[in-house]
Amino acid sequence: MNRKRLGRSGLVVTDICMGTMTFGLQADEKTSFAIMDRAVEAGIDFFDTAEMYPVPPSAEKFGITEEIVGRWLKTQNREQLIVATKVTGPGHGWFRPPVRNGFTYLDRRAIHRACEASLKRLQTDYIDLYQTHWPDHGMRHQDTLEALTELVKQGKVRAIGCSNETSWGLMKNLWEAEKHGLQRMDSVQNNFSLINRRCESELAQVCRQEGVSLLPYSPLGGGVLTGKYNDGALPDGARFSHYVKNGEPRQKRMAARFLNDRSLETTKRLQVIAQDLGISAAALSTAWTKQHDFVASTIIGATTVAQLEESLQAVDVVLDAETLKRINEIDEAIPCPMTEDGLRRL
Repeated sequence: MNRKRLGRSGLVVTDICMGTMTFGLQADEKTSFAIMDRAVEAGIDFFDTAEMYPVPPSAEKFGITEEIVGRWLKTQNREQLIVATKVTGPGHGWFRPPVRNGFTYLDRRAIHRACEASLKRLQTDYIDLYQTHWPDHGMRHQDTLEALTELVKQGKVRAIGCSNETSWGLMKNLWEAEKHGLQRMDSVQNNFSLINRRCESELAQVCRQEGVSLLPYSPLGGGVLTGKYNDGALPDGARFSHYVKNGEPRQKRMAARFLNDRSLETTKRLQVIAQDLGISAAALSTAWTKQHDFVASTIIGATTVAQLEESLQAVDVVLDAETLKRINEIDEAIPCPMTEDGLRRL
């Protein structure tokens, strides 16, 4: 498996990262262990989680994913793995995060408390990459960076990053770090897929010029790009099936962003390309994201080992110029099929 440097940090990671968002809800502990074991067997050494997982978040399930990952870590050589997690930021009106009584500040006290709790659940004494899950553009960025810098100096965190961040927010963090001599963010984890290519514009320029790595999440467009939602299908156990049938208003809105006539038509056209290449649509989609020069590692998710196997087909896939041309022609015909990625609400 190929490896890339994470920003300008000392961390070098596999170009596929194992996401754990489903662990403890859609995937039970036994299945989660099997998925992580298979990921390591395939050569993956980079694992991403968050204090707020599993998704959809709830007070009852809060922190369970980190606990599962922690128990699994005790069976592994910790020094051979790169573990990333996140401190929850504000809900921005979408929902009130079920942590710290909904007061998800990104100040010193909250960040230190969150880190200590994550370390305990993960059963480790350090976190390789610590990220803000959602930004708070209304507060001083310096305050957040000072708290994260303290964790790095204490040896509890090796590198820092952000998630669900705008181009302005990332640049503001980098500027504040340079101005005040604070720890620099080396990564940004955002939604990026063949139905949401927004990162290719302004954010890509920031990453290239400033030496920050993008860690794409949801490369399969929430599962849409696998084709399982084609023709209006709502398969049992699928996240958006639950959101459409039984979700709260916020979840229904999220499902509508991913599931629409344009995204489903894009998927059908991409499936033709995948069939011509003799690979799955999941492998095509994963290979496309990790082939970008500003991407360090693409985060894949799975609820079963079989699902993981589909994405692992992308390990050695390099899309040639003709294939990329065909993909771009679909994008030109159906631009931005995912209606928005949520960042405009920040």
